[in-house]
Amino acid sequence: MNVVTERIIQLGMLVFILGGWQLGVTAGLIDVFFFPAPLDIFNQIVSWIVDPGFYKHVTITLTETVLGYIIGTGLGVAAGVWLGLSRSAARILDPFIKGLNAIPRVVLAPIFVLWLGLGLWSKVALAVTLVFFITFFNAMQGVREVNPVVLANAKILGAKRSDLLRHVYFPAAASWILSSLRTSVGFAVVGAIIGEYLGSSAGLGYLIAQAEGNFDAVGVFAGIIILAMFVLIIDRILDVLEGRLIKWRPNAAEERAA
Repeated sequence: MNVVTERIIQLGMLVFILGGWQLGVTAGLIDVFFFPAPLDIFNQIVSWIVDPGFYKHVTITLTETVLGYIIGTGLGVAAGVWLGLSRSAARILDPFIKGLNAIPRVVLAPIFVLWLGLGLWSKVALAVTLVFFITFFNAMQGVREVNPVVLANAKILGAKRSDLLRHVYFPAAASWILSSLRTSVGFAVVGAIIGEYLGSSAGLGYLIAQAEGNFDAVGVFAGIIILAMFVLIIDRILDVLEGRLIKWRPNAAEERAA
């Protein structure tokens, strides 16, 4: 099955789901209070897009998401590589790491609001906590999965610690790290949105909370779809990044040819 056929099937499934949903609403089989018509949701999205004030909300949520994502990923990779290389430090810190990871992230949101206020950084901090542990555990495991034969050969050839990090550890952990980057995108968005739910005057989470408070299911669904589009766009960017950073891995076409 080629790519064009797969895309046609995907498009057909989307048309079938949305068409059935719209017909169900028109026939009165679906309660619009809980599941508004797709056309109403589409019209709400269009009305937001043509409104210049909407982009203020988009910018705020996107800024919170990107900052939380970048900071959480940076800290997670650094800590994961460090503890992956230092087994003794990992054993010492293991109970503390497990204890922190066991804390539900949602309960931290009010604490961050107390510490950092209702502004940007309380949302960023929550997003960081959601992203950090995903990246951390993957980076640590990726470093530990380095082939010992490759590592020994590099040392025999006189590779220094910095050379080992650059040419052995990071390439070996790249698949693990990029996999965590893909997973943590959604969590960064979740952190920003939860923070906006708790207290904010702008942002997509604020718009969704307002719609929810007014029992406006159309606004809630429209906000959810826009957030999903954000994640899909970022995921596509990661696809391109992954293809450039992991050039040694064969693509799907090459695997099928083999």
